[in-house]
Amino acid sequence: MPEVQRETLDADVVIVGAGPAGLSCGLRLAQLIAACDGRASGSPLSPASIYILEKAAEIGAHSLSGAILDPRSLGELVPDFASQGAPLESPVTGDAVYFLTRTGQWKLPFAPPFLQNHGNYIVSVNKLVKWLGELVEASGISLFPGISGTEILYDTGRVAGVRTDDKGIDKAGNPKPNFQPGYDLRAKVTVFAEGSRGSLTKQLIRRFELDRGANPQAYSLGIKELWEIPPGRLLPGQVIHTAGWPLASRQFGGGFIYAMAETLVSLGFVAGLDYEDPRFDVHNSFNQFKTHPWVKRLLAGGQMRRYGARTIPEGGYFSIPATATGGALIIGDAGGFLNAGRLKGIHLAMKTGALAAESIFEAFERGDFSAQALGGFDAKWRASWVRDELWKVRNCRQGFTRGFWQGALQTGLQLCTGGRGLRRRYSLRQDHEHMKRLDAFADRPFARIRPDGKLTFDKLSDVYHSGTHHEEDQPCHLRIADFDICNNRCPREYGNPCQYFCPAAVYEMEDNPGGSGKHLKINASNCVHCKTCDIADPYEIITWVCPEGGGGPRYDRM
Repeated sequence: MPEVQRETLDADVVIVGAGPAGLSCGLRLAQLIAACDGRASGSPLSPASIYILEKAAEIGAHSLSGAILDPRSLGELVPDFASQGAPLESPVTGDAVYFLTRTGQWKLPFAPPFLQNHGNYIVSVNKLVKWLGELVEASGISLFPGISGTEILYDTGRVAGVRTDDKGIDKAGNPKPNFQPGYDLRAKVTVFAEGSRGSLTKQLIRRFELDRGANPQAYSLGIKELWEIPPGRLLPGQVIHTAGWPLASRQFGGGFIYAMAETLVSLGFVAGLDYEDPRFDVHNSFNQFKTHPWVKRLLAGGQMRRYGARTIPEGGYFSIPATATGGALIIGDAGGFLNAGRLKGIHLAMKTGALAAESIFEAFERGDFSAQALGGFDAKWRASWVRDELWKVRNCRQGFTRGFWQGALQTGLQLCTGGRGLRRRYSLRQDHEHMKRLDAFADRPFARIRPDGKLTFDKLSDVYHSGTHHEEDQPCHLRIADFDICNNRCPREYGNPCQYFCPAAVYEMEDNPGGSGKHLKINASNCVHCKTCDIADPYEIITWVCPEGGGGPRYDRM
């Protein structure tokens, strides 16, 4: 495509991502600006100079979580959140933890301290984000849904903003009649709040080596369905977590069942992406989980309404990169702010967003946006309860790298030693490095569920229930560096694990014409933006980038 003439827009602050972290950052900035109204000097910032970009067509449409909300951050940010109509589905009324075998289950006599949820709320993060977005818009800050950040702008070694996506490009990369070039959106401070494995955040971290000295990030893939079930089976606010079957003892993960109302249930399954068997499929395990007699009885006569999938950054304290560089900050899941022990990150995303806002405001008061000045954010979160909470579980996820039972033992030791365990810092390897070659499992059959369309579903049926839609005639947003590896080497060595680890049937091995082997076909329009492929590919040749803004899932009430 020929060189495009782009319009340049200037802003003071650009926030990339309108999830809990990005919106909390914007709302806290608006509060700080409003608090300056009575000051003689006034505010160094105006809400009109703050822009929040969101790749989803509507605010909240790509927001997905389990989700149980610790209201601590929400109460700090919006003290009267209840009277302001915060969409809280139900207070948690009870906790239970079960260990499953293939046909039975036993209940722990009590929930471990980190899984006790008294005072927390079951929420739809989609609804929570919509509500936060309304507060932000009312403050005068501009929200731009359907706009992706596709490239970071730099100026003399510091971040200077982002370039937004071009719209109306065909599959071959040529402009269509409706072509609209993106903008160069220049800012004094750019905040990366893209969520798990953000595509721009990934580039930023690599360019400035912000993860130097940190552990690699560890991820799990979470899959969730929203079910309507007959009344009388669960009490509203009931929270159930499971471990054990159908996962092997060397795997991390488990199931969850959250009763949003008497007849509405969030049902999900989470599994670590540090698995060994290249045939493993989290979606298949979720289907197996639903066939357990106890879970099957709970869902009998019910109906699945919605589906979604997303990755979860679980490496913890030692996997968090440097969160500030010249002209930029990283917050929320993009920085790995998640408590893997408590299975919670929304409150940490909101708190880091609010603390980032305070650091940005101070930088504008001084007129200094250098790495040193913005580094005050790193000092702020480390001096806050964010650090205290993450420090107590600093070795949690690492303890499970050799399996569930050793992880359970390590968790017990860490509870007794304030998070330390046997040594100060446990190491991690990248998730894909754990995957073994296919011949290591030649003598082990792999059981796959045949979906029945009532209790269990194939991936395409689930994708339909995610509301996913993309413009078909656009460049593929799943960049493959070397198709020869996919078509010739990977089938021999790993059996093309992309066709299993993707929860949306994006990757398919299709027969070549004439029947001579297979080739990789990419069904990019199925993508639910979970980023699993960018993480789990053993060759690291798949790169996820934002598709044309507005495309993707629609996670209503998820």
